Amino acid sequence: MALGPYASFIVTSYGLAAAVVLVLIAWIAIDYRRQKARLRELDAAGIVRRSGRGAADII
Repeated sequence: MALGPYASFIVTSYGLAAAVVLVLIAWIAIDYRRQKARLRELDAAGIVRRSGRGAADII
């Protein structure tokens, strides 16, 4: 595979793009775990979500 004189630029660009995507995937996974843990804490404290109530409970 001959990339010509711009091979280093092309390879570096693909590498950086892949690194950014991997960092974003890791960030989302970590945030998901934190949010799930926070929801468990709130649930344990007795705080319920609004979506858990029926229409009659709101009024």
